[in-house]
Amino acid sequence: MKFYSRTSELAELKRIQNLSFSDHSRLTVVTGRRRIGKTSLIMKAVDGLPTVYLFVGRKSEATLCSEFVPVIAQALDTFVPAEIRTFRSLFQYLMELAANRPFNLVIDEFQEFYNINESVYSDMQNIWDSYRRKSRINLIVSGSIYSLMRKIFQNSKEPLFGRADNIIKLSAFDLSTLKEIIHDYRPEYTNDDLLALYSFTGGVPKYVELFCDNSTLSIDEMIAFMVRENSSFTDEGKNLLIEEFGKNYATYFSILSAISGGINTQPEIEAALGDKSIGGQIRRLIEDYNIIVRRRPILAKEGSQTVRYEIQDNFIRFWFNYFDRYRSLMEIKNYTGLQSIIRADYPAYSGKVLELYFKQQFAETFQYRAIGSWWEPKGKQNEIDIVALKLEKNQAVVAEVKRQKKNFKPDLLAEKVEHLKHKLLPGYRIDMRCLSLEDM
Repeated sequence: MKFYSRTSELAELKRIQNLSFSDHSRLTVVTGRRRIGKTSLIMKAVDGLPTVYLFVGRKSEATLCSEFVPVIAQALDTFVPAEIRTFRSLFQYLMELAANRPFNLVIDEFQEFYNINESVYSDMQNIWDSYRRKSRINLIVSGSIYSLMRKIFQNSKEPLFGRADNIIKLSAFDLSTLKEIIHDYRPEYTNDDLLALYSFTGGVPKYVELFCDNSTLSIDEMIAFMVRENSSFTDEGKNLLIEEFGKNYATYFSILSAISGGINTQPEIEAALGDKSIGGQIRRLIEDYNIIVRRRPILAKEGSQTVRYEIQDNFIRFWFNYFDRYRSLMEIKNYTGLQSIIRADYPAYSGKVLELYFKQQFAETFQYRAIGSWWEPKGKQNEIDIVALKLEKNQAVVAEVKRQKKNFKPDLLAEKVEHLKHKLLPGYRIDMRCLSLEDM
């Protein structure tokens, strides 16, 4: 698949590169979940310029350095002492080289030094502080374990805290890019195909690329491609999350499984887990791992106890709903059975994701100051799919989301809107809508 989007991120990386080469060294951190396209973005930004690319595999420090020496020598066409066996010595050598010539230094999977030699970070801090002003190196580090990268650069107790000149967090493709891609690879696509691509990938570039490169972009083709023997999708969620959680992943998986299945308040989740207290894990899933978010009714106060939890990542949500929940089917290689379950569930499952799609669509117009849902914790359980408050004072859009417009009941929505106006938005001019597949 060709390179799409990332215009602002590329421009920022180019800007920092120019400063590094003309003034003095800069450090940029690129983070984001696995498969989000960090390496592709970085290599696009440094293309055609002198660049050292170092991938930190889980090996001994001496082995890594012996592998790095010829890479550096070839990339910069320079002599590097073969006897260097510590990353401290190697990094200092590179910083000294950069005093006479500018170049890019890319260190991929930077968080792996935690497993190899944690003192690398304090060594780098000392060398960086000593040489930064007198060298011209554009240092870009990236890592896909969000919790560790956040700790390395944003925890005040860590040696590299405050050293990053820029932190770029990569997100999934936006909706316009997703539409451009599916149009390029399947011009005859339907809006339901687009919704399926969004539901299954969330716009994560690697997953989108797999579908495009294998010409599987209809709903049925995507399901068949994901659910088959030796599919890279079947263990992806597990591999992705165990990297974050480590060996104590069982409780986190149970929480995510419950949330993916619609159990989304803390008391309900705790009951589903056998009345296990999960406050600490919930907090870490939000703050340390960036996997779930806390949702409150729109305009609810920050301390409000009316809270629902939601998995942010469409792929992880889908993975728990089907690959994790029906693991037993895959163990006996009944991929046909799982495909049938997903196809049968798809209308209901994608209907819920369609609401997320339209919330994102609203956000990407930059015309709103708040976008969310509204519900009452008790009583009549009035609930509205989307409430979006416009930048203009006292104007809002309220929308009911249905896959098919024929299922929309305008009188029922009007009744809910009157209640919402009375409770929350007195004096607002409200635009009522039904949003369906045809509005994508």
